[in-house]
Amino acid sequence: MSSRTRLSSVLTATASSTAPSPLPPRSALLDALAAAADRARAGTLRPADAHQLFDELLRQRTRVPERMLNGFLAALAKSMPSSACSDGPALAVALFKRMSQHSAGPRVLPATVHTYNILIDCCCHARRPDLAPAFFGRLLRTGLGIDVITFNSLLKGLCDAKRTNEALDMLLYRMPEVGCVPNVICYNVLLKGFCNEKRNDGIVPNCRIFNILIHAYATCGMMGDAMLIFQGMKQQGVKTNAVTYSTIIAAFCRMGRLDDAMGIFNQMIDQGVPPEKVVYQCLIQGLCNHGGLEKVKELVSEMISKGMHLDVVFFNSVINSLCKEGKVLKAQLVFDLIRHIGLCPDVATFCSLMDGYCLTGKMKEASGIFDSMVSAGLEPSVVAYNTLISGYCRCGRIDNGLNNFREMLLKGVKPSTITYSIVIDGLFQAGITVGAKEKFNKMIESGIPVDIKTYSIVLKGLFRNNCFDEAIALFKKLCSTDMKIDIITVNTMISGMFKARRVEEAKHTSIPAYGLIPSVVTYNLMMTNLINEGLLEEADDIFSAMENTGCAPDSRLLNHVARVLLEKGEIIRAGNYLAKMDEKNFSLEASTTEMLISLFSREGTCLEHIKLLPEKYQFLMGANDI
Repeated sequence: MSSRTRLSSVLTATASSTAPSPLPPRSALLDALAAAADRARAGTLRPADAHQLFDELLRQRTRVPERMLNGFLAALAKSMPSSACSDGPALAVALFKRMSQHSAGPRVLPATVHTYNILIDCCCHARRPDLAPAFFGRLLRTGLGIDVITFNSLLKGLCDAKRTNEALDMLLYRMPEVGCVPNVICYNVLLKGFCNEKRNDGIVPNCRIFNILIHAYATCGMMGDAMLIFQGMKQQGVKTNAVTYSTIIAAFCRMGRLDDAMGIFNQMIDQGVPPEKVVYQCLIQGLCNHGGLEKVKELVSEMISKGMHLDVVFFNSVINSLCKEGKVLKAQLVFDLIRHIGLCPDVATFCSLMDGYCLTGKMKEASGIFDSMVSAGLEPSVVAYNTLISGYCRCGRIDNGLNNFREMLLKGVKPSTITYSIVIDGLFQAGITVGAKEKFNKMIESGIPVDIKTYSIVLKGLFRNNCFDEAIALFKKLCSTDMKIDIITVNTMISGMFKARRVEEAKHTSIPAYGLIPSVVTYNLMMTNLINEGLLEEADDIFSAMENTGCAPDSRLLNHVARVLLEKGEIIRAGNYLAKMDEKNFSLEASTTEMLISLFSREGTCLEHIKLLPEKYQFLMGANDI
């Protein structure tokens, strides 16, 4: 007889007797909970049966899997009124209150963020939206965290309760406070609430309402939906304005859809809506990033003919953006353009262009830009010197970097914290440990503020150059000061202690003691080093701890761990992490693919173990035949 059959009494009988009965097996109760969820969906679960089941679960005092509990509550939340149960959402709320009030409730029936999301949604379905804020407050007190789904449900509850102003405050102020970014659903819920209130007052949605909705979709890159709203405005006779067009144009430019952006721009002009300066700037930025510069010249000429003021600050942002993306040749063309139209580049313009050349390793050109700045009568700033010194250090030309450092001192330009950090890092990377330590001491003697980033650079440099005891002593000294330690510094120490073969110290670094939360980089460091030390189970434990704390592993971590395991010949374990990548729809990095082909192709050293990998990787066996 199956567990579900044995527990038929739990699911079908009403709670007519109060006498305690023998406890059913835990597996039977879990089967009963699954059966109850099925009956809730079918509309045949009676409230008395649900309460009796919860009695049994609470008596059992054994933890119920969160997914099963949430699945049951979700089934009630979505259930339609039936002869067995007229109000499933209200029953879900009642059961939650009951398990919360029971002494064993939190331990036996543990609530997660997902549980609270379901319950807040239940309040809306049960026509008790006034209860939603109470559940939200309770969730805040638990410290479980909040996600955007929580806010979606809460906003709906507030709007249903005609408390749209509170909902707006929640969207504008409360969500940013807890680090939650509104999504399109949040905006939709709020706008629908406002529209319903306005319609009740005989007012139809205006252009401002539609603009907010278009902005929400455009910000999320959902331009198809944004354009449907745009078309809907026209169909409903709502007049578009400059904000409507500029929002759509800006979004298309960000996405590199320049033809669409220009199409909307032309449509804007045809409709008699004069383009504002910001529209031209969006198009110019987009064309500089994704298109040719001929159209940019046309737009600049239009702006000049319309008397729009052109300033170097805007072009500085364009040049800076291009340089950060490695498009320094395009940045140079924009630089030449602003000179052509009579604008004078300032120090920031020259610094951005110098940085672009430095990032691409073109130090001759970067130095030439620096000289041009001086020739133009501009005094090089500390940022200009930092940019050039950093470029030389990255290229391994530490002598040139030090020459520029000495030059700035002679010119009376005071080095900043960043200047010293760049020089110290460059010296450590060049293996000039004594010089790096001297510069660090000079920095302190000169009264230049030393921040945590500088300390991290020094610690990393000491470990890199095998000065392990000095690094550990410096870190201990740092911990005794008021300096706020960050996770980067702790990661540096963990990595360094593994290098120093102080494995136990590295393993037992107490990150919470510094008030910090481990990052993905922290977990990656720990796992990689533990695998290299042969502590494979401990590495797996670290990964489990990572998932349990809500820190989601990214593609880079999973690829890296899989490669390290493959290098060690741990095929089964590597396969487990490859499977996790598949679960999360992550792609293999090129280096991971190359390693798999190298190991498992017909000439590979691990061909006989290929069946230990997930099935989708079996194709590798003939990779070299392709």
